[in-house]
Amino acid sequence: MIESILLILLVGFFAGQVAGRLKVPALVGMVLAGIALGPQGQNLLSPGVLGAADGLRTMAVMVILMKAGLGLDREKLAQQGTVALRLGFLPASSEVLAVAIAAVWLLQFDVATGLMLGCIVGAESPAVIVPAMLRLKSLGWGVTKGIPDAILTGSALSDVLLLLVFSLLLTFLGQGGEAGLTLPGGLTLSPLQLLPLQIGLQVGLGLVLGWVLARLLVTILAQQRWTQNAVQDTLVAASFALLLVVLAERMPIFSGYLAVMATGFFLIELDAPLARRLRGGFDSLWIVAQIVLFVLLGASIQLDVLGDTIGVGLLIIAIGTLIGRGLGWYLSTLGSNWTWKERLFLLPGNSAKATVQAAIGALPLAQGIAGGETMLAIAALSILVTAPFGAWAIPTFAPKLLEQGEVDPTKVTVARQIVLLAAVDTSPMAAPVLAKAAELARRSDGQVVVLHVVQMDDPEGLKQLQQQAQQYLADIRYRFIAKPGAIPETIVTTAQDYNVAEIVMGKRGHRPFTEILVGAASQRVLETSPVPVLVIAEAP
Repeated sequence: MIESILLILLVGFFAGQVAGRLKVPALVGMVLAGIALGPQGQNLLSPGVLGAADGLRTMAVMVILMKAGLGLDREKLAQQGTVALRLGFLPASSEVLAVAIAAVWLLQFDVATGLMLGCIVGAESPAVIVPAMLRLKSLGWGVTKGIPDAILTGSALSDVLLLLVFSLLLTFLGQGGEAGLTLPGGLTLSPLQLLPLQIGLQVGLGLVLGWVLARLLVTILAQQRWTQNAVQDTLVAASFALLLVVLAERMPIFSGYLAVMATGFFLIELDAPLARRLRGGFDSLWIVAQIVLFVLLGASIQLDVLGDTIGVGLLIIAIGTLIGRGLGWYLSTLGSNWTWKERLFLLPGNSAKATVQAAIGALPLAQGIAGGETMLAIAALSILVTAPFGAWAIPTFAPKLLEQGEVDPTKVTVARQIVLLAAVDTSPMAAPVLAKAAELARRSDGQVVVLHVVQMDDPEGLKQLQQQAQQYLADIRYRFIAKPGAIPETIVTTAQDYNVAEIVMGKRGHRPFTEILVGAASQRVLETSPVPVLVIAEAP
């Protein structure tokens, strides 16, 4: 198993990096790596790892759903609340019906089997949609109207609906058409009559348990302080979130995935600083989890069962997406403030399939339901077609179809490489300036640009500065720049050229601060710099 895990992590990582350098979504490389490593390729993964694939995928999906919850914006959801609710039910329901009709027509399935295929194909993939929507939020695309938040919430609700209907159909067909619930007094409810009750129970209990877990985490991690750092916070939160998913599988009366997403959402409302720490922790977990998720997803794809179903399978997927889901998108956004471009964005933004299809695609075949092999083949085909398309199309079309707004750093991690500018001269002030720049860079895992504005030819002084930079910044990535010019203008121009976050420079003298800076280079930099300036005073 150790060799298999190493193969998954290393081959998956580098396959994703190669795909990224070829301007292809990283998940495409990871899925292809999984196909190559799995039973359909070189069969290099141990049976133990393949047997644990479902559990490992569950853990990875838990991580991404917690990230989704920690990135939701209550104000934007309130603004688009009805749209988000409709996106949770109408597109999925319309796609299920369209796929069922197409399956009855093209594959001669009966209605129940066609609906089962619709549930398999219609479920949306949190593994593709969630990181893509969080990426859009970090860049500001669609955030003014809360479009990423509406898609995230709708996707979670639609999966609750389709997984419920799928499980009912699986029981119904597995029992030869006999399923239902008999109440005291002899009243029997059919699966169709039970469905609204079950959906309400799954959603309601999921939200309640999410709130309970959020309250528990705030008590343990923030109020009682059982943990000492962000890593321990993340470990405890991830363990409790995974427990919810496991309990939901054992007692399917609530949606475990919705409960996890709700936990993240309520954490923002209950304790925003804790939510920020956990956001960073789950971002780190996702780096590993996405490799495991997509490599095992590729390993689970049954290429050998595609057979002669490719043509009809592509037609069914196209009918379900373009006609069924398209009608649902139109009805979901009817009467909203979305423009036609924003509605069109739902095609790439809300149609990717992957994790759910990998999890349930083989169940009909395993239970001996007629048409199970065909359903498995179409499930595999939907992953191969829509997951890469969604991962590529979302970042490609977002700038063309959505408006860019202001990013809210309290709701999403804003990835930025921190660069600091240390402006030094050959005076004794160089040492404290370099020491402070190094301290700030270590806190932010940043880089440093050391700038010396040359005023006279002093090779010995320049060499000494370079040695000091090497000494103080030994564990920091830095570059040393020496160039002539006017000191204030050169410092500000260099800061703009390197997009620095902060300038660190020194001042000499022991007179009052306001007096020493009048007419000095530091005063000029303070007046003209577009970024913060930290001035280090000479020690008395």
